[in-house]
Amino acid sequence: METIVGCNIEMEFHEVDATLTEADVRVRLHDGTEVKAHGIAHRHPDDPAQQRVGEEIAAARALNDLSRQLLDKAGGDIEKVTHSPAHLMA
Repeated sequence: METIVGCNIEMEFHEVDATLTEADVRVRLHDGTEVKAHGIAHRHPDDPAQQRVGEEIAAARALNDLSRQLLDKAGGDIEKVTHSPAHLMA
């Protein structure tokens, strides 16, 4: 029997100033766990202002952090059951 479980990912962007964009991401898993991550992007003052690019970089960094945290959580869950170290790679 196939069981389908879903979760939603929420992401918000904050333009701190003309050279700094932040992204906050949050996912709530079906077991009730909430994982939050953060990413930032710095624009060199000599580069043209492109808000979208800063958001993309900040989002990628936040999602990369989220990915690492989810792998760590999964590894911990595996170790609780197997009582052996889990070696998960991205």
